[in-house]
Amino acid sequence: MNAQNKMVSEFQIQGNKRLKTVFIKNISDVKAGVVLDSALIAKDIKRLKFLPAVSHAYFEVVKETESMYKVVYHIIEHFTLIPSLNVYTTNDDEFAYRIGLHEFNLLGRNIGFGGFYQKDIYSSYAVNLRAPYLFSNTFGLAVNYQDLTTLEPVFFDGSTADYRYNNESLEVLGLYTVNLKNRIEGGINYFMEDYKYVSGATSDQVPQALNVHKWLLKLIYDYNGLDYYYHSISGFRSLFTFQYVTSTNDMLPDFFIAWNDLFYFKRLGKHGNWANRLRMGLSSNDKTPFAPFSVDNNVNIRGVGNTIDRGTGSIVFNTEYRHTLYEKGWFVMQGNAFIDSGTWRNPGGKLSDFTDPDNIKVYSGLGLRFIHKKIYNAIFRIDYGHGLTKGATNGLVFGIGQYF
Repeated sequence: MNAQNKMVSEFQIQGNKRLKTVFIKNISDVKAGVVLDSALIAKDIKRLKFLPAVSHAYFEVVKETESMYKVVYHIIEHFTLIPSLNVYTTNDDEFAYRIGLHEFNLLGRNIGFGGFYQKDIYSSYAVNLRAPYLFSNTFGLAVNYQDLTTLEPVFFDGSTADYRYNNESLEVLGLYTVNLKNRIEGGINYFMEDYKYVSGATSDQVPQALNVHKWLLKLIYDYNGLDYYYHSISGFRSLFTFQYVTSTNDMLPDFFIAWNDLFYFKRLGKHGNWANRLRMGLSSNDKTPFAPFSVDNNVNIRGVGNTIDRGTGSIVFNTEYRHTLYEKGWFVMQGNAFIDSGTWRNPGGKLSDFTDPDNIKVYSGLGLRFIHKKIYNAIFRIDYGHGLTKGATNGLVFGIGQYF
């Protein structure tokens, strides 16, 4: 468009019901009275598509005079009060679930608020608030509280013990949107960890009870170049997280942990979507049974079991092909075939641990996705993972949303 003499005479929003018009106008670069610029419009539409409340957005430009144009943004909304469910099992008859409820468009201003209840032998719960545009179209705030209790394996001297682990935390993060593709989060987390011995091996070097208070400093940098067309995704994303943890107990020394998730998505034809995630992470290499990186069914390797091992470094690669088997109206059924693979550095170990066959896990499997196109993140997934490496298990993983 020739931007020298064409102006926006009127800026309208249509199609939105719960998402407030004033909120959409506040976060948009296009305003009444500015120069008509196709680049600004394209930027606004892409920003709107990132909002959980927006299923799809498009625009039209209506000529009113030779120099004055009306710009209209059309919004197709998601339903945003979403229940969540995650269920996972293995062939060891292990069973756990998490149920929750989350509103992604509280007050019509893209504020997320919700929580969950988890039963993984013990009961846990959490409450989360996230308002990325609370103060302006670039500054926001997130507050998270959780009381998480699980039965955790602790590994030492070739032996294993089970501990009841409780983590109660309160976190406050500042959110800053640099531009459409780049955002930064930073803040502090105060938490209490409580370990209590349940069963298994014991050692004079490993306490049977431990209660410690910690402070955690967190920094997140997110480059997001993904492009969404309903449930199909294309593009590249890099998500980096750094944490520094300071402890009040010498048994759990201060440490850092950092990891980076690289995502690559490619649409293949009309019905195919190739999805990839590579996670690389390292932490302080203390020889501790409480190492931060875990091998876990519901996080990185489908079918492997719930926290079967720990390490101070992690390399995980997930790849899957998603294919639309049926689509009509709001409903989509997707099939997928995947390979999940990963390796870990042992606590106090060497980088060569990453190539140790005992540390390498490879699982493959098939899954189904049942998708509601008009409800945000309404993707019910079922995956079955079968181990291909030494000592492997197999199991089902159920959940809401794509695995990655």
